[in-house]
Amino acid sequence: MSGQVHYEVYSRRTTLSGWDLVQACDSKQQAVETAEELLADRRAMGVKVTRETLDPATMRFDSTIVMTRGDTQAPRHKPAAAGEMTPRCLAPDDLYAPHARDVLAQVLEEWLRRQSVTAFELLHRPDLAERLEASGMELQHAIQRIAVPDSQVSGQPIHEVVRHYQNLADRTLEKVIGAGRKGLFRDLANRSLAELADRLAGAPDRAFIMGGTLAGALVGLRLHSERLDRMMDLADLAPVAGPGRALVMGAIEQILREMLASPAVLSQILGPDLDHGERLAAALRMVAPREIEMLLRADPRFARQMPNISGPASRLGARLAAGEFPQLANALVRMVVRELSGSRRLRPSSARGEIDVLRALAMGLTAAAGRLLTLEEIQIAFTERSRTLVAADFVAAFVSQCDTALSEAEHLTRLCENVTGGANKRAAARWLLACVTSVRFETELRAGLSARTAMQRLGILARLARSVAAATLGDKDEAQITAAIGKVAAGLEAETKLVQQLGRSPVPIPQKLAALLRLAVGEAGPPGTVAERAKAEALRLCRVPETRAALAADPAAMPLLQPMLKAAGIAA
Repeated sequence: MSGQVHYEVYSRRTTLSGWDLVQACDSKQQAVETAEELLADRRAMGVKVTRETLDPATMRFDSTIVMTRGDTQAPRHKPAAAGEMTPRCLAPDDLYAPHARDVLAQVLEEWLRRQSVTAFELLHRPDLAERLEASGMELQHAIQRIAVPDSQVSGQPIHEVVRHYQNLADRTLEKVIGAGRKGLFRDLANRSLAELADRLAGAPDRAFIMGGTLAGALVGLRLHSERLDRMMDLADLAPVAGPGRALVMGAIEQILREMLASPAVLSQILGPDLDHGERLAAALRMVAPREIEMLLRADPRFARQMPNISGPASRLGARLAAGEFPQLANALVRMVVRELSGSRRLRPSSARGEIDVLRALAMGLTAAAGRLLTLEEIQIAFTERSRTLVAADFVAAFVSQCDTALSEAEHLTRLCENVTGGANKRAAARWLLACVTSVRFETELRAGLSARTAMQRLGILARLARSVAAATLGDKDEAQITAAIGKVAAGLEAETKLVQQLGRSPVPIPQKLAALLRLAVGEAGPPGTVAERAKAEALRLCRVPETRAALAADPAAMPLLQPMLKAAGIAA
């Protein structure tokens, strides 16, 4: 955070609730987008964004509302009377709860980032507590950011709320610093972690001491890959079983959850050269390595979209696969799903590559369904992502490299295959229908037309029609697109009189009958007028005595023609 100006997002869930602080950030655009997403996802009935400006003279924030949406009326209940406020945190121990650490991570985000530490470490390392206490402005700013929304919700004077949190911060910092002075946190350089864990297992303050001991092992390590490696080393040193192991692994998991919750940290650990989609794929591979390996063996194409993980990330992946750190695995996979539900491009440099990595993520998440999350959650995420795939800017980027209208239609058909959700399928179908009904589409296909090129182009249109059928569009959309393709094909056939030429060509009768039947059953041409004309010509040919004689003279022809005759509804 900049320290002087920031933006805060508030939401109201019901008509009886007050404003809850959701997020604080430096970017006005990010704050507004977050607020609008809360409304769009129906996670709030009212949202507002405020601009908070710190007055250095008074150390108070001036708040200005920059945006409101939805129901922003005052809560429809009696406001809290003076003296009725119950702060969310009353004692230092309250700050050690996961939700309290999440708030600390938000309000001290910039300071923690500069120190390359987590909120958990701040609450367990005396050196960090002393550093924050000496910072003055940073601590005061964080207290203000917590106190302002609490004051607005409770109706208490802001100075009373600030005084409460200032006192709470002082007591908490003194607790951590005092623990360091008393030597409560052990140095693992000359001490066995397993022995320490087993001895602490029954102590009332075991979680605090173990947390400080493990956090102290990270002192001096700023690279997050090194920090993760150290955590994996400590996990190797944990007791094999029993309460001592649970104590160690629980503390490690809390540190890892906060560490890997940061996109910047995750990027550094998985590989800074990966784009957003590859980073999500690598995170999924770390969380579900067994499922991903099975897919890699089954489909070599999947490997091109699934980055390798190595080093500390691979070590963590092996532990996650063994069932350790279940809360961390859940948090990571839900991060992947949450990012899929958002609007950020997975592969900004390539719209086509975005479809590829999205398919890989879909396969990986589906393989991990049941163990980590439900199929319904996966479907919801991909339906949300599909909304971005049918937006005008993405579609324009997706077909920007297509040289012909036919190539554009083929790519749009692929887009139809890869979006989910009824509304998104219909939107994708509209883009494809607009393409195949365009003048350009028919003009390009009819350019330089001859009987030979007409046969080739009818085969291309047949493949396109089959792809449309496989895209699982709605019946109405599929029928309209297939009819449009059939209409273009009919024009090609009518201009070259292809069916008539096939029926009267001098080639052997079984050969030309086979060509007509391939058109009639949709193999060499799309359904519609061309198929009907080919079927009629094949019927005419079958009634000619010469045809029966030719088929009788060629016993090998009938077994090949029989399936097509049956598919076309022609009696043999």
